[in-house]
Amino acid sequence: MGRAGRRLPALAALFYGALAALVLLGVRDVLFIYEENRCSMTYMYEYPEYLKIKLPKKTARRYPAYELYLYGEGNYAKENKNLLLTGIPVLFLPGNAGSYKQVRSLGSIALRKAEDVDFKYHFNFFSVNFNEELVALYGGSLQRQTKFVHECIKVILKLYKDREFAPSSVAIVGHSMGGLVARALLTLKNFKPELINLLITQATPHVAPVMPLDRYLTDFYTAVNNHWILKAQELRNLTTLSVAGGFRDYQVRSGLAFLPRSSQHGSALSVVSSAVPRAWASTDHLSIVWCKELILATIRAFFDLIDENTRQITEDPKKRMSVLNHHFVRHPAKIFEENPEAFTELTGTFTWITVKASKWTYSVYNDSDGKYFTFPLASHRKSYSHVYCESTLLDTSSWIYGCMNSNSPMCLEATDLSWKAELLPTTKVIMLKLQDHPSLSHIVVHVPPTVGNKYTLDCEFFKEDSRTVQLPVTHLFSFGLSSSKILLNSTGLLYNVQLQHFNRIYQAFKIHIESHCQSLKERKPSVYRLHIPWSHEDSIIVARIPSSTEISAKLHIAQPQNDSRVPELNIYSSSDCHYEVILKTSLLQVLGQIMRFHAGALPAYIVSNILLTYGGQLSTLVSTGQCSDFSLELVRTAKPYKVEPLISIVVFLQGFNWFREIWESLSLPEVDAAVLSSRDAWFPLVSLILFLFGTGIAYWSGVFFSTSLRLFSSLWLALMRPPVLQKDKLITPRRLCGALSLALVSWTTCGALAVVIVYLQYLFKVIKLHVNVKADQNTLSGDSGRSKETLQNSRMHTVKNQSSMDSISEATQSLSNSTIAEAVNSLKMHVTILNLFTWIVLLNLPSLIYWLKNLRYSVKLDPDPCRFTAIIITCILEILMNSSTSEVQSSKLLKIAAKVPLPLSVAMLAFGRMHLYKEEDPDIYRPSII
Repeated sequence: MGRAGRRLPALAALFYGALAALVLLGVRDVLFIYEENRCSMTYMYEYPEYLKIKLPKKTARRYPAYELYLYGEGNYAKENKNLLLTGIPVLFLPGNAGSYKQVRSLGSIALRKAEDVDFKYHFNFFSVNFNEELVALYGGSLQRQTKFVHECIKVILKLYKDREFAPSSVAIVGHSMGGLVARALLTLKNFKPELINLLITQATPHVAPVMPLDRYLTDFYTAVNNHWILKAQELRNLTTLSVAGGFRDYQVRSGLAFLPRSSQHGSALSVVSSAVPRAWASTDHLSIVWCKELILATIRAFFDLIDENTRQITEDPKKRMSVLNHHFVRHPAKIFEENPEAFTELTGTFTWITVKASKWTYSVYNDSDGKYFTFPLASHRKSYSHVYCESTLLDTSSWIYGCMNSNSPMCLEATDLSWKAELLPTTKVIMLKLQDHPSLSHIVVHVPPTVGNKYTLDCEFFKEDSRTVQLPVTHLFSFGLSSSKILLNSTGLLYNVQLQHFNRIYQAFKIHIESHCQSLKERKPSVYRLHIPWSHEDSIIVARIPSSTEISAKLHIAQPQNDSRVPELNIYSSSDCHYEVILKTSLLQVLGQIMRFHAGALPAYIVSNILLTYGGQLSTLVSTGQCSDFSLELVRTAKPYKVEPLISIVVFLQGFNWFREIWESLSLPEVDAAVLSSRDAWFPLVSLILFLFGTGIAYWSGVFFSTSLRLFSSLWLALMRPPVLQKDKLITPRRLCGALSLALVSWTTCGALAVVIVYLQYLFKVIKLHVNVKADQNTLSGDSGRSKETLQNSRMHTVKNQSSMDSISEATQSLSNSTIAEAVNSLKMHVTILNLFTWIVLLNLPSLIYWLKNLRYSVKLDPDPCRFTAIIITCILEILMNSSTSEVQSSKLLKIAAKVPLPLSVAMLAFGRMHLYKEEDPDIYRPSII
């Protein structure tokens, strides 16, 4: 091998190492680079108790693994032991591997709130025990869970029978997959939609499964989402709130937690926890259940939803949405009122002060005399377009009013503008467009008497153009080398920085904000809000002045079509400070976004690369009679131009009706790339990047696999004698019995168990082969050394004996070399096949774990997503593990089989990116068996 030939593997290792490093950097950004946990822990003041509810015998027999509990604490738990319930029923549904005890945060805070109102109203929190099933990875039990929840609802409502204020419906809180199960209730034939009037989901992946590992999971999603789309009008009386966790939740990205747009009606709302008022914090997948700030918002909403007449949750969908918007979208810093009075009397012997200036500040400390500050609007309407006011007094009383057509600086009756205000972490603010309020003659700011409180009021009139700045974002491929910068010499209280061309999920930026002030006096902190207008996913940061603050700007949801609104950076500033805003593309966060949105599809790209490599090995076997090494063949044959253009052509042709009709007549499924490209125009480029990432992972997984085999074989040789490999027929009665036994295991217990058993059997045989090859190579090198020594010592003998000995040695060495060469070729082929099936086994493991966990309830996994797959895979592997390259070469189908992996690789990416379970389909691999 020349210098160039030796340099190629080193360059390939360096290139694929760089690709693998990029993948790791993206994974690191998703798993570790996010804001600190700003949630407070919820605590119980009394010992929590879970009272098991007795279910009907038929239900208990049908669902032996599931249970229903009632949450309680202290005296409340003792009073409810007889199940004489008088409260409002709420049912909590845990998610993937979730515990029924996760209800305690909701139940405990609701109990404290009920104590505050002397139990005039209270809630009874029930919780379902799903046996901590892995329903996010195995969809076979989702339908069973849904039917059990239906039975639980009927049992719960029977507990209130003949009560004075008996409920007719149940509110549901579902965490993770529990929220999806709650939505699936409406797909049951015998379920009455009126049994649920409120559904709150926490970090529930509504749009699609996080990992589509079996068809039961994807079919369940399709049925639920289609039902909610088709029956949207029938579901308008059900109010649904979906709360996502934000970037801290790396298990369920927030884009999946938004209810599908086509199914949204007037009674559906989706928010990210970072945008929820009084929480303003991202949560991870588990902390969303106990985050005190979020739980408080939920419980406050529950109590505001109560109808005083029925003492149950109101049946009015409009009121339910008003309450949820009040607590989860825009909080006006006031206690919720269903119908606030249109006009308010401004009473009290307070001093009235007229303010004619366009900018006003008033500091209050121990002011015993209340005041009304009036701002005449007539003199400002021509010069200014907006008025903005803020107060650092965060109480819930009204503080700003509008006088209607009053010529006097005093008005006794005014409209309460406080409902238009918005609560922020350190202040409450209001901004009014003067053109929208032509009937107002004055703005009145109320300063109540205060003792011991210190706060500040600010108001200013301004033109919108003077406070709006456009900042074009840097290009995605600038890699942080260029930046956009603006300098705000602040003379006002609010600036809106519009982030132009920021609308794609792959865009990610770091925004640095430097604040500097002219004087060193104490100031209120600045508030920076990244506002995304097309979804409730704002993030808010509070910063001291002066300071240097870094904000990560990235999206959970791309900008919808026909939506021209622009994301904004709202800076709630101090008037004598200036702010420098610098925006740069963050390469690490771009990689993180790619991983966040597409990491689940990487197994499809990895398997596609391995299939291309396997096809290359078969081709070299045809042309040279030798099987090439996995890593070298991967470098030579795993090229994206072999796969991606074919898929792009199919996607393009599907735009024509004639091709689509032919496609459908062949009963072929929709190409995943067509769906993904319709959602995002950047996907073809992202797919190319993912293919390269898959190549890098496949390369280093092959290196790891080969290194592991060498270590195991060395350990084997150090501890025991090498095994003697006996050449046998491809199919023997013993192997046939083994295959039938594994097929029986698959049919009667769990298909994944049979797959794992035959995989381990194959792995053991490959290790034995590796040990045998290494032992033979060691023996041959030792024999060669001894032969040379013998030949040197025999020079004293006759020439005839010397030539005879030499010929015998050469013949023996030639025979040994050919045997070892064949074994090495077979080993290379088996390593590739084993590497391929390793990924298939990993995708089957969730159903095996589920089966092992539920073994005490049933020996047979039903339904089993890989039962038939396992039967065929066991037969395939039984044949492959006992084949050799000499048998492959002698096959007449070798040339055909060498061409099969390419279309299989294309099919893998065409149909497996959104449906990973298709990688387990044996029909994909069957043609490559010789």
